[in-house]
Amino acid sequence: MISPLRARNAADPNAAERLRLEGERDALTAELIDLKDEARRPDLENRAARSLRALDGLPPAPKSGSVFAPALTGVVLAAAVVGVGALSFVPQWQLAALDSGEGTAIKSALSLPSLQAQAQRGQTQAAYLAWGDAAFTAGQYDQASAAYASALRLNPKQPKALRRLGIMLLTGQGRSAPTNEQQASQAFLLVRTAAQLAPSDPESQLLLGYAFNNFGESKLALTALERYQSLDPTGREADDLIATLRASTAQTDPASRIYAANCASCHGAGGRGGLGPNLHESRLSRAELKSVIQNGKGAMPAYPNIKGAELEALVSKLEGWQK
Repeated sequence: MISPLRARNAADPNAAERLRLEGERDALTAELIDLKDEARRPDLENRAARSLRALDGLPPAPKSGSVFAPALTGVVLAAAVVGVGALSFVPQWQLAALDSGEGTAIKSALSLPSLQAQAQRGQTQAAYLAWGDAAFTAGQYDQASAAYASALRLNPKQPKALRRLGIMLLTGQGRSAPTNEQQASQAFLLVRTAAQLAPSDPESQLLLGYAFNNFGESKLALTALERYQSLDPTGREADDLIATLRASTAQTDPASRIYAANCASCHGAGGRGGLGPNLHESRLSRAELKSVIQNGKGAMPAYPNIKGAELEALVSKLEGWQK
């Protein structure tokens, strides 16, 4: 199948090395598929992993021309049906490592030929998604783009296909990249639409948070990433960015600054508990919160110096966590 995102590349200074590594990867993958001697599998998988890692380490191939619009034909229209407004330009940002582990990538790569054949034969949404997921995990973004675009032709409101195709378009994966503000905003629209369609899916909130951050919307990014954490408490993908955003927000937001200085050491940076209780589970009224802050309660000391506008801002922040 010809990828709808395929474009002719401009001069690539790493073309020879890229071609060598791709050939090595394909040869090892083919050998693993037809492997008869299982004793050779660990060595072949290690070599395949090194090839994948080396390919990932190469700079992106230069782009030429615009092949963005064909991939979005029908998809952006489908997103518009959901009623989401287009946003402004989103700078290019790194693809989040949603599926980590070289072993997983190799297994996914090995499954691609059969999954592609099944999808092309059955032409069902489930088959296209299975092919797209395996290709995405293996870093075969051309195939992933083709598979997700095919799934969206069958169901324009499929959240995973929307957000992952949006991600690949924004980052230039699948040999396509936005060439103007309108195209970038349309790609971002796919990610945001997916989050509206599946607000309780951790990956939806993770990608939305990264997108908002690169869009310059720090508060919206932090909200989405904290939502991701609450949906997937074991997920660690966004820890560094969340810490950075909290530190940045504390410098400009009085409530965050006051909380960080007086409350975070006991209740945690995000208010989810530590030495002190989880503030998200609190059901105190606004008046009760003010009283506890200024007068203390149990093991918690009093903070009588927090008053006026600072007290109002801090209480509003705590009330927001209760919702």
